[in-house]
Amino acid sequence: MFNFSNYSEVFCLSTYKKIWMQFNFFRSATTVQTYLKRKYENHHIEDAERKSYDNCYPFMYYLEQGETYYTQADQSPFSIRPILLYYGLIHLLKACLLTVDPNYPGTTSVLAHGVSARKRKKRNYQFLEDEVKVQKNGLCTYFSEQMYQLKHLEGEKYKMGELLAQVPELDDLYLFTSGKSNFMLLKQLPGNIWTIPAELALNYHISVQRLKQFLDSKHPEMIYWLENKEKETEILIDGKRTNFFPPFRYHIFKEKFGLGSSLQAAILLPDLLIHYLLLFNLSMIARYETEWWMDLIKTASDLDYPFIHAFLNITAEKSPQMILDYLTGNEKT
Repeated sequence: MFNFSNYSEVFCLSTYKKIWMQFNFFRSATTVQTYLKRKYENHHIEDAERKSYDNCYPFMYYLEQGETYYTQADQSPFSIRPILLYYGLIHLLKACLLTVDPNYPGTTSVLAHGVSARKRKKRNYQFLEDEVKVQKNGLCTYFSEQMYQLKHLEGEKYKMGELLAQVPELDDLYLFTSGKSNFMLLKQLPGNIWTIPAELALNYHISVQRLKQFLDSKHPEMIYWLENKEKETEILIDGKRTNFFPPFRYHIFKEKFGLGSSLQAAILLPDLLIHYLLLFNLSMIARYETEWWMDLIKTASDLDYPFIHAFLNITAEKSPQMILDYLTGNEKT
């Protein structure tokens, strides 16, 4: 049974200050220059010392500006929160890009959003059925390629419902509203062993052997396969939770790994890209679809509202943490 009291408590406990205190690593120009120099040397970038000197203040300013947007979002009316969170995430992503591309932004083409929203219908519009399209140039495609080596996204379309289904912290809400779960949380055993439910292969309509091959192809150096007496697949994970890319996702409130319960187009998208696409569309709606947006907020008349409301609370906490994980090396790069 879905527990409303626990759900409300999760989102009432703000951890903004705790998250931003962890960015104190990057509040010294000397420390940042050393950090960037090490990053550039690891990526075999020429003239690492000079470029780290040139970029230490832009890097710090991106983080500071991002923090300002997130802090203001926490204190601002709900109606403008998507805009503030979106621009906050943009600045944090720019700081991340400076760690892998010392010449960012090399051209004006990478300054665009990199995503477009389709023209909305005035009647019977539903956010969960809306979609965005990835463009050839812009921040979306650039950070996906530079940070995650994810190419060929141009022209891809993603529905909001499909993207929200990849946010594990929303799964309780999905379960309550539809009776369907989008995630299977993995059970942790002693010794950092996680058990994958046997029915996952059935849900994917593949054999257990094919499931092993699929997951091995994503994390070959970190997963060791076992089989317990119940014939469930066990994986021995070498590393911290933040060392995992999709299809594994981490539930920040329940502190557990999960896997999507069905194969979808968005199952392999990085979490930061999912949050970026959702925030882009929500910020566009807040800016340009004012009548629909304000009516949604004031009446909460359909299923869109609880998902949007919950997601904005989740991303306000999770996105900065994911950025921090990327910058501090707690995420596989």
